[in-house]
Amino acid sequence: MTSSREFFDALETRSADQRMAEQLAALRSVLTAAQAAAPALADVLKDVDPSQLRDVDALSSIPITRKSELFARQRAGLRREPFGGYSTLCKGPGMPRLFASPGPIYEPQGVRPDYWRMGRALHAARFRADDLVHNAFSYHMTPGAFMFEAGAHALGCTVFPAGVGQTEQQIAAMQELRPDAYCGTPSFLRILLEKSRAQGLELPGLRVASVSGEACPASQVEWLRNHGVDAFQTYATADLGLIAYETVAREGFVLDEQVIVQIVQPGTSHVVADGEVGEVVVTVLNPDYPLIRFSTGDLSAMLPGDCPTGRTAPRLEGWLGRADQSAKVRGMFVHPTHIDQIAQRVPQVQRCRLVISHSDAGDHVALQVESLEQGAAFVLLITTVFRDITRLRAEVQLVPSGSLLLDGRKVVDERTFS
Repeated sequence: MTSSREFFDALETRSADQRMAEQLAALRSVLTAAQAAAPALADVLKDVDPSQLRDVDALSSIPITRKSELFARQRAGLRREPFGGYSTLCKGPGMPRLFASPGPIYEPQGVRPDYWRMGRALHAARFRADDLVHNAFSYHMTPGAFMFEAGAHALGCTVFPAGVGQTEQQIAAMQELRPDAYCGTPSFLRILLEKSRAQGLELPGLRVASVSGEACPASQVEWLRNHGVDAFQTYATADLGLIAYETVAREGFVLDEQVIVQIVQPGTSHVVADGEVGEVVVTVLNPDYPLIRFSTGDLSAMLPGDCPTGRTAPRLEGWLGRADQSAKVRGMFVHPTHIDQIAQRVPQVQRCRLVISHSDAGDHVALQVESLEQGAAFVLLITTVFRDITRLRAEVQLVPSGSLLLDGRKVVDERTFS
């Protein structure tokens, strides 16, 4: 990291030509490594000669990999290795951790410091060396907490591994330890602030937050600022690590220096014009887990010009919805296949649909279930099965048989963040 407090490193202010040349060199190296050691990607890249790539736009000739394909390959190859042929790592000292995200989809962690590159986002959010960071992401099975912890360590911060839940204990710890910064979902940060105020308590010293796992609309950012915390959104996934991040300019999300992002027409490989809304497709320059043209399923658009902070990487407008029926709730993805699994596990369920809404208090998840079975015990059974599958809590609503629309929608996301 440079001596400047304004930028994380010199990469953030590269010229467009320098960034393209250096990313192209890294891309050739990553593609070569993938062809040699990642069987699934070797198949995808069988007609690609990395040495002949003249610019990063040549990526457009490579097929897009979607999460459903990654999941299917992992399922098919579990007896050999857990990553579906997309990772170049093997179990042992080169892979200190292996994670499971809902699906399950498995992700490796390599040995490089700040493996997911989160330090850049935290620096932009004004986390600084010697800060105490209250990390309220889950440390259970998924990588979220470890991603932010590694980024905080890269800045010289100390981390309190709070995890999720146990609100009263977390408030007590924050009272006594006086953290400077918070990592977690914005809705849980609001809960912590509201409950502490209700008890007549303050959370002294807490000044900044890096929030992720769910959208944080302007109204939520304003509420948090009015309660003393300047919150910045971080766009990252378990598969890819950091994708983009907010800065003090609050004008879009600046792309991480180790990703190449394209916006494509949803469901196709066609790259749309700058400013047009489309599906976010990411190539990550990570030789350990080299996901090439990997679709996030999110919708966004490229913004023109550079960030007013002086960072020169391209910018995304922000999260503008989903290109498919999957949804991200409290840091966890929910897919239509999860809804199918409920009926498979509980034969009394005829049909069900997940409806997600949002208020200033956070996301609300309702699972609407058609069944002839009734009663509190049945509701508890469905609640438990849903949580086991998705690691999320939901309000189970029993509805009359035949009342759910036959429109093919299993996950309905009604949230708006304007």
